[in-house]
Amino acid sequence: MNASMPEGVTDARPPPTVVALASRALGMLAVLTLVTGLVYPLLITAAAAIAFPEEAGGSLIVEGGRVAGSRLVGQPFEDPRYFWGRPSATKPVAYNAGASAGSNLGPTSAALHRAAARRVDALRASDPQNAAPVPVDLVTSSASGLDPHITPAAAFYQAARVARARGIDEGRVRELVRAHVEGRTFGVLGEPRVNVLSLNRALDALAAAGSRAPAQPVR
Repeated sequence: MNASMPEGVTDARPPPTVVALASRALGMLAVLTLVTGLVYPLLITAAAAIAFPEEAGGSLIVEGGRVAGSRLVGQPFEDPRYFWGRPSATKPVAYNAGASAGSNLGPTSAALHRAAARRVDALRASDPQNAAPVPVDLVTSSASGLDPHITPAAAFYQAARVARARGIDEGRVRELVRAHVEGRTFGVLGEPRVNVLSLNRALDALAAAGSRAPAQPVR
C-alpha cells in the first residue's frame, strides 16, 4: 500500500514507463539549457554592456579608429624608447590572450634561474650606466602571461634609458611615471602598479606635443 494514500485506498495508476521518464528528463534538460546557456548569459551580457560598456568591450584603447591594445592585456615592447613590460610565457607568441599560461617553473628551478639571469644581462646591456638592482618583475613572467602592469620600481628603473633614447630630460620621464602610478584597488587590494601601454602612449603624446611646439625666436 502506498504510504501517501489514505487507508484502504490504492493507486490504480500504472507506474511511469521508461519512455515517459526519459521524455521528462529531456524536456527539463532542454529548458535548463535554454535558460542557463542562452537567456542568462544574454541578460548578464546586456546588463554589463549597459552598466560597464568599456569593460564589457574588453577595455580597448582606440586611436584614430584603430585598436591600439587593451588596458587588461600586456603587449611586447622592445624599442628602447619605450618602457618594457614583464616577460610573457605564452605560446606561440608573447602575450597571447588566447593561450594564457605561466612558465610553471618553481623557485628552485635551474631553468628559471638561467632565464632570469639572461634577462638581467639583457637589461644591463640595454642600459650599461644603470647600476641599480633590477626589479624582479622585469625578469619573471606572471602566472597569466598577460599582465599589463609593472611595479613603479620597474618603471623608474627604465626611466633613464627611455629619456636618453628619446633625447628628453629624465626628470620629465619620471614625472610621467609618477602620474601613471595606480594605487591599490579600493585602497587595500593589490599593490601600486603602472600600466605599461598607458605610460607608453603618454610618452608618444609628450613627444608629439613637443614636435608641435612653435620654435622660439632667435634673439
